[in-house]
Amino acid sequence: VQLVESGGGLVQAGESLRLSCAGSGFFFDDYAIGWFRQAPDREREAISCIESPRERLRSHYIDSVKGRFTISRDNTRNTVYLQMNNLRPEDTALYFCAASRNCRGSDLEIWGQSTVVIVSP
Repeated sequence: VQLVESGGGLVQAGESLRLSCAGSGFFFDDYAIGWFRQAPDREREAISCIESPRERLRSHYIDSVKGRFTISRDNTRNTVYLQMNNLRPEDTALYFCAASRNCRGSDLEIWGQSTVVIVSP
């Protein structure tokens, strides 16, 4: 049972990255997948979440990423993506994905190992 993130890297402000979160060992369709980040000396924050097909794949975003980030999922590949456009230096952080039963505060059951995003000015 695992989630594996990929796609992080070093970019300049205004550029884009697409993060991937690939699941295995569990029935991916049953879970919502959320993206979280933790910057140095800051608390971890939930930035986006996409519900399971049962919950109609509704997506959620925090205000600071709305209009710049897009979450999507391909259940045939057991993968959730986070397309991040117009990146800002304040987006620099470790990015994690996690699986839960829904995006409404249910327990986070499976965590990935993180991928690093660094945005230079």
